[in-house]
Amino acid sequence: MLGKITSASSALSRSELKVANEVLRNPEQIVEASIQHLAKLASVSEPTVVRFCRAIGCDGYHDFKLRLARSIASQDKFFFRDVSSDDSSRELSEKLIDSAIASMQHIRNQLDHQAVDQAIDLYCSADRVEFYGSGGSGLVAEDAQLKFFRLGKPAIAYVDPHVQKAAASLLDNDALAVVISYTGRNKDVINAVELARQAGAPVISVTRTGSPLAALANINLNVDVAEDSDVFSPLKSRLAQMMVLDILAVGVALRGGEKMMDQLVRATTAIADKFVD
Repeated sequence: MLGKITSASSALSRSELKVANEVLRNPEQIVEASIQHLAKLASVSEPTVVRFCRAIGCDGYHDFKLRLARSIASQDKFFFRDVSSDDSSRELSEKLIDSAIASMQHIRNQLDHQAVDQAIDLYCSADRVEFYGSGGSGLVAEDAQLKFFRLGKPAIAYVDPHVQKAAASLLDNDALAVVISYTGRNKDVINAVELARQAGAPVISVTRTGSPLAALANINLNVDVAEDSDVFSPLKSRLAQMMVLDILAVGVALRGGEKMMDQLVRATTAIADKFVD
């Protein structure tokens, strides 16, 4: 929940942001606070607190407090600690593995399962799928191509921004664009999405809740992990994006029944002779 609040902050109103800052400042205290007390701490009205709760995906203040309490209870189990040059290989390994586990926990607790069901339906209704991403998200897009092309529909990944725009402009309502971005604010990716929508193609985004990309997409598969602001590769967001796309791919495969499984078996059998006994 704390990561989700942080990710959604840019989409909150000024008064809702006051509530968010108060929660992030002292979440343990807020778990015990009444709505009246939180409103007073944030210098806002009680309806503003309710709007804040709904803006981050909760049904109301009671639902928000329950989710916050669960988040606090689990946050100490795995957490990211900044790596340093003084770390031993054991310390480095433990920190990065803990970070990966924390990422998966965030996805398990925060993923919008209704959106996953809708994304599976949208994929099944399309004739072909294109994946767009840049930088680290571009690598995730290429990984997604390897997963999805075996499911029986043409699938391709584009990571060059110029090619993305050209390809997006040539889509139609029988195609599907899956667009991946951690921030959801990459201008090139957003321009490609705008072109895809103008061409009539539906869009699934894999990005942060409340981001400009999420707002443009037909369906957003939320990835609300809080990335670490260091010079190393974005470990948590990359793993989270891949996990969400794995969930979508497996969901599609299971929806396809025996026919889909036969396709997967044929694809696997075709490369079986490439392995050494």
